[in-house]
Amino acid sequence: MPDFSLEAKAARAGFIRIAGIDEAGRGPWAGPVVAAAVVFDGDFGRPADWPDWLAGLDDSKKLKPERRAALFDVIQAGAACGIGRAEVEEIDALNNLQATLLAMSRAVAALPEPPDYALIDGTQAPKLRCRTETVIKGDGRAFSIAAASVLAKVSRDRIMAGLAADYPGYGWQRNQGYGVPEHRAGLDRLGVSPHHRKSFKPIINILGA
Repeated sequence: MPDFSLEAKAARAGFIRIAGIDEAGRGPWAGPVVAAAVVFDGDFGRPADWPDWLAGLDDSKKLKPERRAALFDVIQAGAACGIGRAEVEEIDALNNLQATLLAMSRAVAALPEPPDYALIDGTQAPKLRCRTETVIKGDGRAFSIAAASVLAKVSRDRIMAGLAADYPGYGWQRNQGYGVPEHRAGLDRLGVSPHHRKSFKPIINILGA
């Protein structure tokens, strides 16, 4: 379960605004990649001093959709938050990793104040004007990263549900653009949409068929 150990360590080193950063949507065949940045206010103190709702915060992949949706509003009310995205065209032009780092940079830029330290889920960090630390499986280790994972996941799921209304038949409201059988069947029937990632091998194969 996540806690504030990494944030507290950075605070002891003199950093004040410590952001957690995570993304959602690197793997799907369609739609943007979305990132979020979350900064909790200062005192990381003892667990007894933490808000009760933090006990239910974890890596978004471990939470049910209704729990993520509830936490989405609570996180935004209890922390400084920024959300950024990189579009399909940018994914295709830059590559998936660089587009993800771009989305992370945009999420940080959307914060009310810039952070002076950033904890980033994974092994790659965007270029930021602050100290950065990458954290493998960080969404299960640091509350700020877990919160960012929830914001990014819920935001992207809502984006994909909106795209599904405009482009029905792929099941994006259920599969979020991942390459599941429902999505594959939609591609067989309908072909490639403007929101598909044309640099991804399965889509390249369809376009080249």
